[in-house]
Amino acid sequence: MADKALVINPEWCKGCGICAAFCPKGALELVGEKVRLRPENDCVLCGICEQHCPDYAIWLKEEEA
Repeated sequence: MADKALVINPEWCKGCGICAAFCPKGALELVGEKVRLRPENDCVLCGICEQHCPDYAIWLKEEEA
């Protein structure tokens, strides 16, 4: 069974904040003009952040369990 994981490539992130604005759980934050998962977050791996990132800097990755 495959699980999902949220991947953020900080080199591609320009800090626009669109992903954080659309996150329904508020799991993302901008720190030093880059997005990251909040230390205490309720990310449900819905993929809305991935759909709205104009630079493809955030995505869901399938991982083998």
